[in-house]
Amino acid sequence: MKPTIGIEVHVELKSMAKVFSLSKNSFNDEENSNINVIDLGYPGTLPKLNKKVIDMALKACFALNFKINRLMHFDRKNYFYPDLPKGYQITQQDTPIGYDGYLEIADKKIYLERMHIEEDTCKSLHTTDTLLNFNRAGVPLIEIVTKPCINSSEEAVQYLEKLRETLLYLGISDVKIEEGSMRCDVNVSVSDNEKLGTKCEVKNIGSISNVGVAIDYEIKRQEELIKKGEKIVEQTRRFDDKTKTTVLMRYKETGNDYRYFPEPDIPYVYIDDNWLEQVKNDMPILTDELKNKYINLGINNNNIKTIIANKDICNFFESVILNVNPNIAANLLTGDVLSYLNKNFIKLEESKLNKDNFIKLVELLDKKVISSKQAKEVINVLLETGKDPLNIVKENKMEQISDDNIVLDIVRKVINNNLDSVKDFKEGKDRAIKYLMGQVMKESKGQINPSLANETLISELNKFDVNKL
Repeated sequence: MKPTIGIEVHVELKSMAKVFSLSKNSFNDEENSNINVIDLGYPGTLPKLNKKVIDMALKACFALNFKINRLMHFDRKNYFYPDLPKGYQITQQDTPIGYDGYLEIADKKIYLERMHIEEDTCKSLHTTDTLLNFNRAGVPLIEIVTKPCINSSEEAVQYLEKLRETLLYLGISDVKIEEGSMRCDVNVSVSDNEKLGTKCEVKNIGSISNVGVAIDYEIKRQEELIKKGEKIVEQTRRFDDKTKTTVLMRYKETGNDYRYFPEPDIPYVYIDDNWLEQVKNDMPILTDELKNKYINLGINNNNIKTIIANKDICNFFESVILNVNPNIAANLLTGDVLSYLNKNFIKLEESKLNKDNFIKLVELLDKKVISSKQAKEVINVLLETGKDPLNIVKENKMEQISDDNIVLDIVRKVINNNLDSVKDFKEGKDRAIKYLMGQVMKESKGQINPSLANETLISELNKFDVNKL
């Protein structure tokens, strides 16, 4: 049987003001504190289009390879629900800002049907009464709709992760699905022939991983019905996070008649060449370009994935990359730094780390003044205090011994004091070298340069006359 999946994603844009009013765009402030008469749908009020919202949507169009409607208008979508104060939603039906786009995942293109701009509704809180928070009314959204070209939950998850990553690096949204700034609905159909099956829509999915779970459950449910000879009925279902199943919400017996018509209070918008050029010039570096850049620098794939997945870490890495050994910097940021941040539940900007002291730390490692083990101690102090790394090293007597003559003296002393282990080495016993290296580290109190010590130890052992034993 063949599953076919389409995905609709609503993304809140983080403009300063709402899309059609001057109210502050900040849903998380005190309830109903960011509102005015336009948001409340007072009769006689007129919407005013926020140009910054168009700029953000155009950035998304470029990043997602959309064709752009150069002359577009807004439409009224008419329906009645408590969270819609005007009795209609301002959206784009006939002239979406973007159409016929695509996003590449692995070796496949996910084709995008359209992207349009619209206003969000109020936030409903259902208790004994229905309470409304108008802070969300008029928050700008873009809705991105795929074509029915996804064939598995794995592809769906890859697409959503890549989409979220792209929009985050564009800087136009927080795309926090758990907080509602990115919301996903999936349409799933299963067919036992070449024709598309009857689609069922699944809503209320609170994480990208659960999108995959919901799709797998829905595919299995529909396959079982088809095997029993039962007819799939078009319906809307919700995802139950506790049971990891989809539950019937309502049947779609008739199509909704939203009576779309052009919004008479907002003039048509013409996007000219100068406007497009300004937006193009303001486009940031996106993740595919960053990944290629890091691959060329020789950074390993695991570190690249970790850096890209943490935008704050990536921004910091980009700010120092021209002044440091990139591999050492990547190892530090994805290892000790990220571990410390996660352990203490803080963001990078909340620590004492800055560009200057991080660059100095990388230099200390690059010049082998300290070992990677010592760097772990330094980084913790650095993140907590912001002290100069060299001062931390000196205060704690961590300077690494890299003088060839001193290293040679320590190695020869260890060899002379451990002749039995030297004999074992000559007889090909692998554990002997580890033991001798441990003695070298002990003799130097952990301050010797490990790679130099290991190289010198092996050289001296190879030169050692076995007849002396």
